[in-house]
Amino acid sequence: MAFTPLKYKFDKELLELLSDKITSEGASFDRERFRKATQPLLDPLELKDRVNVIADQLNFFLPGDYKSKLNLLVQILGPTNEGSYGTFNDFFWTWPIGSFIERNGLGEEGLSLNAIKELTQRGTGEFAIRPFIRQNPEHLIRVMAAWSNDQNFHVRRLASEGLRPNLPWASKLKLFIDDPSPIFKILENLKDDPEKYVQTSVANHINDYFKVNNEAAVALIEKWSVKPQKDTRWIVKHAIRNYRKKGETWAIELTEKMNSLN
Repeated sequence: MAFTPLKYKFDKELLELLSDKITSEGASFDRERFRKATQPLLDPLELKDRVNVIADQLNFFLPGDYKSKLNLLVQILGPTNEGSYGTFNDFFWTWPIGSFIERNGLGEEGLSLNAIKELTQRGTGEFAIRPFIRQNPEHLIRVMAAWSNDQNFHVRRLASEGLRPNLPWASKLKLFIDDPSPIFKILENLKDDPEKYVQTSVANHINDYFKVNNEAAVALIEKWSVKPQKDTRWIVKHAIRNYRKKGETWAIELTEKMNSLN
């Protein structure tokens, strides 16, 4: 079966889907003008640019101020995603909503963060949250520390994923590279998380830090390897996987140690 790039999901059918959801809420929305104005703009663009263009067109065509537009977009999100990884299939259509918040919501931080928390329970808020982290890092650390203890595992995952220094498809987050201790406190809350979706994010997060602050990442892994619970053992092994593939002795020995504790 031929691989279809994800960018092609952000096309005429997605514009129709968004239009259906918006008009079903009784909003004054010219769906035909929205589609005709937006579709030609998408064709030459790659994934993130398509998402951003749709977000900008929603901002242009939706009535009212930012608050009323945001309330409408949150209303159309529908039921929460009960499974993992749905952001790349069932809920990919929510990506422009995240971009809308990212591009327009910095002046309404409280409203925007509440919306991102709702969004990430369907699709993902990992891109939308990053401008807010840069704007108000101390407050966002407190918010995401609270989210790391949330009952919803998508919200807990966002507490890790949104703070990754080298998040794919996102600009680098350099705020905490030299001193990752605020971030590592959040990861401490997640190291025994039972959800594999969360564990994968934590492991990938540490893998990012191996690249930007190796000393701090190694120290964290050593700390977690002293008396690790089952879920922490999996995170440790996944975090060091690239070193293991390269044949690094310390990574192989640490993996063997984790396996011996199973």
